[in-house]
Amino acid sequence: MKKLGFGLMRLPLIDEKSKEVNIEKFKELVDYYMSKGYNYFDTAHTYLNGNSEKSIKEVLVSRYPRDSFYLASKLPIFNLEKEEDMEKIFNEQLDRCGVKYFDYYMLHNLSTKHYQKCINFNAFNFIEKMKNEGKIKHIGISCHDSPDFLDEILEQHPEIEFVQLQINYLDWNDKIIQSKGIYEVSCKYNKPIIIMEGLKGGALANLPEKAKNIIQEYDRDNSIVSWSFRYNLSLNNILVILSGMNKMEDLIENINIFESFSPLNKNDYSMLNKVSKSITDDIEIKCTGCEYCINHCSQLIDIPKFFNLYNSQKLLDQSHSIGMYYRNYITKNNKKASDCIKCGKCIDYCPQKINIPKELEKVVKVFE
Repeated sequence: MKKLGFGLMRLPLIDEKSKEVNIEKFKELVDYYMSKGYNYFDTAHTYLNGNSEKSIKEVLVSRYPRDSFYLASKLPIFNLEKEEDMEKIFNEQLDRCGVKYFDYYMLHNLSTKHYQKCINFNAFNFIEKMKNEGKIKHIGISCHDSPDFLDEILEQHPEIEFVQLQINYLDWNDKIIQSKGIYEVSCKYNKPIIIMEGLKGGALANLPEKAKNIIQEYDRDNSIVSWSFRYNLSLNNILVILSGMNKMEDLIENINIFESFSPLNKNDYSMLNKVSKSITDDIEIKCTGCEYCINHCSQLIDIPKFFNLYNSQKLLDQSHSIGMYYRNYITKNNKKASDCIKCGKCIDYCPQKINIPKELEKVVKVFE
């Protein structure tokens, strides 16, 4: 398959509140995308209140031969209440999409927080059973968690054939998202990678002015967006790179970028490192991550990680994506920013003299 995948979480809508999809506009996008030889579609049970899966039946499945496209969906582990829910939801997804099988199927947003539920409900056994019955061609996971967690999963479950991960040049060295770390773990186990959030939810297409100027001074011929895609296309072991395309001009631009791709060179990487640094230098909470505060917090709150998430969200307005890390990874031990009792002990040990309890209130307001 070609490497530009159509992410179906952000489709053209008629109504934002009900998440009703604009079918005619969606048809135009799919028809153009397919006409250029691209054919990978990624949806999920929860996307657009279920309307993503429903609309793909009308726009794609009923209009194109089944063997002309690849369709991926996901099992919402976070919404399961009992083991029987898995088969019920899976059958509902097949019906919604109008297919007899999924080409790629994942445990959705597998994380430290939900892993015990996977074990209790035998979720890995379930998707493997569906594969053996011919209802899934390839089984995998999508994951917003640490490299250590991903390593544990891939070691314990060799049946997993691929992984879907958040990877982009800004998150490559991020202390929370750790794109580099999760990429390296996937390569260690030789698992093909589907990249999500390559544009960080669109944020890397709308950079702060200082970051944008660095790119444009370096090269005015290529678009801001092209650097994100070229960065990911330059990686090894990549199966497909997803993009949520709800406008024709965005779809056309993306296809042109993929068709004219050339790998990054040493100077290109250096430039993108400067872009990343210019973004992270403008953080709101001047935490250096020294962790002195943690040792003196009576609640054992992982303060630097919360500040890192908050800064990322404020810089690029990434509340949805960053919020997953807050819920699934950072608060895995049930220690949230709101657990702060405002004793103030942490302030005495902060080299930056940050008013930590006051800043944690900002984290609570954003994520809780």
